[in-house]
Amino acid sequence: MTVSLALIWPAITSAFLASLVEAVEALTIVLAVATVRGWRPAGLGAAAGLVLLVLIVVVLGPLLDIVPLRLLQLTIGILLLLFGMRWLRKAILRSAGVIPLHNEVAAFATETADLRRQSRQNETRLDWLAGLASFKAVLLEGLEVVFIVIAVGAGRGLLVPASAGAFAACLLVAGTGFVVHRPLARVPENTLKFAVGVMLSAFGVFWVGEGIDVAWPGEDLAIVGLMVLFLAVALGAVALARRPHVKVLQ
Repeated sequence: MTVSLALIWPAITSAFLASLVEAVEALTIVLAVATVRGWRPAGLGAAAGLVLLVLIVVVLGPLLDIVPLRLLQLTIGILLLLFGMRWLRKAILRSAGVIPLHNEVAAFATETADLRRQSRQNETRLDWLAGLASFKAVLLEGLEVVFIVIAVGAGRGLLVPASAGAFAACLLVAGTGFVVHRPLARVPENTLKFAVGVMLSAFGVFWVGEGIDVAWPGEDLAIVGLMVLFLAVALGAVALARRPHVKVLQ
């Protein structure tokens, strides 16, 4: 199956940016655990989460070859569209000032405060609770990364490029976090979520079209046009939501 460059780079970019966001959120919790209880429970919990993720991928990965291509594209397209629109909706509301921006420093402070409160309540079990928090962060955020990679890459031979983008993002965040030992608060998370929401939504519409055998104008280049369309609509929604007389449901 020939893979078009018009799909390869959007797949790599969307997987990289989405994974960057998820990895930063997981890192914040792991660093909070390490700050309160040290690197041993944080590292063991994170490692256990990674092992379980690998097992899930190894077990479920071969099932993709069993599902008919059209059904796979349609199913993944619908899920990817819903996933992307969820990110895009929150990014629009945050850009418009309707809801506050996500703050990794505040999230880090909240997580460490919760762990320290648990420490005062039950010191003997804190290492287990801390390790579990690290495990859940890596597992849950990692599952979203796996979903994004599969959703972007399945059906057109893009699993390798999408996986490469996701791996690069996770490696970058993990390496940076290990060096600086603090939350990556300067990562423009809302901007990334805005861009990823646009990309994932565009991929979702494209895959749905592929699943129902739509003849896209320009074939694979249609994905670029869809991204431009989603971006224009999203920017218009931000401008509309900023108007004081417009009420937006949160």
